[in-house]
Amino acid sequence: MKYQETTPPVFTLTAGPVDAYPEVLRALGTTVLYDYDPAFQAFYESVVLKAQKAMGTDAPPLLLQGEPVLALEGAAASLIAKEDVVLNLASGVYGKGFGYWAARYAKKVEEIEVPYNTAIDPEDVRAFLKAHPEVKVVSVCHHDTPSGTLNDINAIGAVVAEAGALLLVDAVSSWAGMPTSPAACQAGVYVTGPNKCLGCPPSLSLVAVSDAAWAKIDANPDAPFASMLSFTDWRNAWKKTEPFPFTPSVAEINGLNAALDRYLDEGPEAVWERHALTAKICREGIKAMGAELWPVSEDIASPTATSVKMPGGIDAGPVLKEARARYGVSLSAGRNETLGKLIRIGHMGPTAQPGYALLAVAAMGGALKASGAKVDVAAGLAAAQATWDAAIDN
Repeated sequence: MKYQETTPPVFTLTAGPVDAYPEVLRALGTTVLYDYDPAFQAFYESVVLKAQKAMGTDAPPLLLQGEPVLALEGAAASLIAKEDVVLNLASGVYGKGFGYWAARYAKKVEEIEVPYNTAIDPEDVRAFLKAHPEVKVVSVCHHDTPSGTLNDINAIGAVVAEAGALLLVDAVSSWAGMPTSPAACQAGVYVTGPNKCLGCPPSLSLVAVSDAAWAKIDANPDAPFASMLSFTDWRNAWKKTEPFPFTPSVAEINGLNAALDRYLDEGPEAVWERHALTAKICREGIKAMGAELWPVSEDIASPTATSVKMPGGIDAGPVLKEARARYGVSLSAGRNETLGKLIRIGHMGPTAQPGYALLAVAAMGGALKASGAKVDVAAGLAAAQATWDAAIDN
């Protein structure tokens, strides 16, 4: 039996979009209220305040009505002024990509770029900022998903703060899946969303903006307003007494509310632990079968996605097709520079469960073997199972 390409996969273990939690799916099917009904306005305020609690911010975060690409582009448009010099940190496809947005608005964009299986060294940032005190904004992607690698944004944030610049963070695929917060990395703007580790469909963005960042946005004459990209338009929309700039995504806000309840009820630390354990089980299985991880060091490997380097001579495309056709398992390809070179296994939200790690190892191993790679799938599954058992016993 083989699964058809035109039918949905049995299991989606991608790096996003991810499957939604059952509670979220149920909430998406609840009543869609008129956005100016007092009941919805009060509900909207309560959801934003719940998000504030989950993110640990001093002020209510912005809730933008579009998946986080909207917020990232809006951050560039709002925070970066025409006279600004921006330092973009590129350790992967998404980090590199933000530099193109920054270039639309900045006087100049400088860049520190490293190989896409490594991470940014905070000391390199320190040295650059010391040599270039004109830098006003530093942008960084925390988890560069096309590589499955992490940057140390807390250390980078401390360096940026010392230099008197503002840090803009893409935490889309890290927040709610590992210990990270706007405060911990001293972010000026911290962009994330509920469509990854929080287990929602892609539809909304969450953005924390510091007082210093708001001051810069307020002083930027080119910051957008009356626009989908505007931060200013949504600054006070969380209040039940304030109007919405345009119609909010009512159904998705119902889903977000359920996801936040689930996250807070389980407990953030327990959620992070679940993601980390799932990734560890998966990595141990991948290594034991004879495959190689993409990151140069497991110290920078993300707990929300495992990236597997393709053996020499094997392209990732046919392996992905084999995993889906043979086992009904959908995995993620690379992007741009990493396309064809690696496969990503997502551990986000509902799929951050140890059992899914074993499934991923089996599907990846079987697909690699069918594609001609010399891998020992049984050894990989045994190592994954042993890692899971050790966690239970300890």
